[in-house]
Amino acid sequence: MTEGEGTRRTPLNRERVLRAAVAFADGEGGGGADALSMRKLAQELGVVPMALYKHVANREELLTGMVDTVVGEIAPPAPGAHWKGAVRDRVLSARRTLRRHPWAPRVIEALPAPTPAMLDHLDAVIGLFRSGGLSADLTHHAMHALGGRLLGFTQELFTASPGPGPDAGAAAQLAARYPHIAEIAATAAHAKDGSAVGGGCDDQFEFEFALDVLLDGIERLHRAGWTSAAGDRR
Repeated sequence: MTEGEGTRRTPLNRERVLRAAVAFADGEGGGGADALSMRKLAQELGVVPMALYKHVANREELLTGMVDTVVGEIAPPAPGAHWKGAVRDRVLSARRTLRRHPWAPRVIEALPAPTPAMLDHLDAVIGLFRSGGLSADLTHHAMHALGGRLLGFTQELFTASPGPGPDAGAAAQLAARYPHIAEIAATAAHAKDGSAVGGGCDDQFEFEFALDVLLDGIERLHRAGWTSAAGDRR
């Protein structure tokens, strides 16, 4: 029996279609979900393209299902954890999950609405805040503040340039024109290559730093009994 014959004998269902699509996007090395088509997925599964439409209506439904498959991998925090640590653990689990599927953030950002698994995740995070005693009012604003970090990624103002950096002369001129930027750039002692936030920055360090700053601030407001009515200075 050939490998293709063995694949065709395995019953096709929605879960198998979606997991195959995720695996295809994971393995495309730069193409990701953009390189995925119903025809290519059918070839991977050893079926005719029409067979896929019994389980996903179109490519848009396929992408939505792929997102749900990925988001479904986010691990819940340990039972009984303090709300702050529990939220942190769940957000960092989301980050690890999306880093395993680097195509997923772009697909998520392009979705017209949250998928069921995304709503499950957001509902779970809200539940952690509420069970920790935070008011619905503060939780509402905390969710806004955390934003995309809830799913483990951030949108940076600028991305790192893929080209070579300036030569010594040009760098000196830039430092003279923008001294404060140069000073901050020189403090980047935790440098790592391939950062999405520019040369000299460690994505994971920056992500956790921002997450901890936000959670510390949310905790401080909670302890102070903050409300949006009291915080409204208009």
